[in-house]
Amino acid sequence: MARSIFITGGASGIGLAAARRFWREGWTVGIGDIDEPGMARVADELSAYTVRLDVRDRAQWAAALSGFIAHAGKLDVLLNNAGIARYGMFEDVTPDESDLQIDINVKGVINGAYAALPHLKATRGSRLINVASVAGIVGSPGLAVYSATKHAVRGLSEALDAEFTRHGVDVACVMPFFVETPILDAGSKGSNRTIRDAIGKSPVYTVQDAADVIWRAAHGRDREYIVGKAGRQASFARRFMPNRLRKRMKAAFAG
Repeated sequence: MARSIFITGGASGIGLAAARRFWREGWTVGIGDIDEPGMARVADELSAYTVRLDVRDRAQWAAALSGFIAHAGKLDVLLNNAGIARYGMFEDVTPDESDLQIDINVKGVINGAYAALPHLKATRGSRLINVASVAGIVGSPGLAVYSATKHAVRGLSEALDAEFTRHGVDVACVMPFFVETPILDAGSKGSNRTIRDAIGKSPVYTVQDAADVIWRAAHGRDREYIVGKAGRQASFARRFMPNRLRKRMKAAFAG
């Protein structure tokens, strides 16, 4: 029986690139998304199992995974990938926009872990992979609440990796640097700037780069995986030069 992966937010961006990578490797692929036209295109391209899934809705989670298990026979990997961002200074991002980021980026991941655990426990060598961000290592100005959500995903992954050991389930956290996806064009109602406008000369990695790291995470034994050299450099600076990093960040926003 082919190995299987269910991917949230799989109709575009990193999720779609991961779906393509695993499909090429012979895996059975399932995709949950709210982008129904996008899922239809993916179903045509990859013969993937697709289902509408709003990750905030626990009932939809249960139905989506039950349907996928009936299709694939088992669940080897859940890729909790769905997420959103809103760019802007904290006071320019509305409370409703912050709530939405928390609901999708944090509660959606937690809902996925709850829904998937019984299926992962039933599959030997299974893995839960949560997509966070380098913003979960270094808090990013202009992305304060987004950074908070990704710190939460990173912390959740660390705790669950220890807890789920007794079930035979490993947990990994993938943390991309900036990746060329629609999220770079995310703004907020109170700002006319987007992430793309703000990153300047920072490197932007491809969705294939992220998919390759996710592929390694599905087969490796590490808990954390960073996408991009710049992300690894940021992690190094946060660990070994925190005061220098802090001064640079504050200087950039002093005006």
